[in-house]
Amino acid sequence: MRNAQILGNCCPIKVGPIRLDGGAMLAPMSGVSDLAMRRIARRFGAALVFSEMVAAETYLEGDSEAAMRAEGEGVSPHAVQLVGRESCALAETARRVEAAGAAIIDVNMGCPARRVSGALAGAALMRDLDCAERILAAVVEAVSVPVTVKMRLGWDETSLNAPELARRAERVGVRMATVHGRTRAQFYAGRADWQAARAVVEAVAMPVVVNGDCAGLEDARAMLAQSGARGVMIGRAALGAPWLVGAVSRALTDGGPLRLPPREERCKAALEHLDWLTGKLGPRAGLRHARKHLSAYAESAGAPAWLRRNLVTTDDPACARDLLDRAFDEARLEAAA
Repeated sequence: MRNAQILGNCCPIKVGPIRLDGGAMLAPMSGVSDLAMRRIARRFGAALVFSEMVAAETYLEGDSEAAMRAEGEGVSPHAVQLVGRESCALAETARRVEAAGAAIIDVNMGCPARRVSGALAGAALMRDLDCAERILAAVVEAVSVPVTVKMRLGWDETSLNAPELARRAERVGVRMATVHGRTRAQFYAGRADWQAARAVVEAVAMPVVVNGDCAGLEDARAMLAQSGARGVMIGRAALGAPWLVGAVSRALTDGGPLRLPPREERCKAALEHLDWLTGKLGPRAGLRHARKHLSAYAESAGAPAWLRRNLVTTDDPACARDLLDRAFDEARLEAAA
């Protein structure tokens, strides 16, 4: 509880000049944290929401999907996460997304995916801290908005160098660090080691956020207590429940229990998400992209298996919308049982 009180009343998180209004943030998740999800999470109280990872060189080539990932209309503050290895490309992309409205630029140095680390980006940069430092310095120099960095504990158990990366990042002007409590070698196996993030907290003066396996309020409080971090970042648990991040943030600030929004508001948000995807990507592509969200929304609502199955197999957006509405309708579910 002491961590929650400190977080809420005495030490609000400041990312450069930007003062956050809570201590729980939505993680950047490829293929998941699209603009609609970020809008919803922020509206329900998430302190900060990050875009999907945007590949710098792909963005500079004019790729439409990369550009869409970097959009932030209706989100404030708008935080864009970039990934890459070439400092010039990252710096130029940072300049462009700042010009397009980004208020925070995050540099990914923690993605464990083979396609990313195989290109010597993401978590692979933790094997070359000189290169990592050059990249961060170039991005900081390129923009006037705050720059943050997301990292893992290290490449593997023999090189737990997150504290050194954080020190270097702070030295070149980075304003916040997020630490996922696993090494790259672990990918997502086992449990995140929240206590290991304490070494990063103790190494720097800038705010540190801890990430990995946060499923709710109890986890968030344990993460803060074990790591000494100033905030938590929630990823996979927000799939199908983007309102969870704000609920956790409020509870951390107020010291109270977790209070989710009413069922009607959750249903409205889920339908908004589906409508945005089908409107942005077109009925077919939007529905295909939405399926992971639809399944998760239905599961979070307690929908029966038959409804979830129909929801992720229909090719008709109108049918999907009706099924999603039914997933949140307790009376209809009881009648169908």
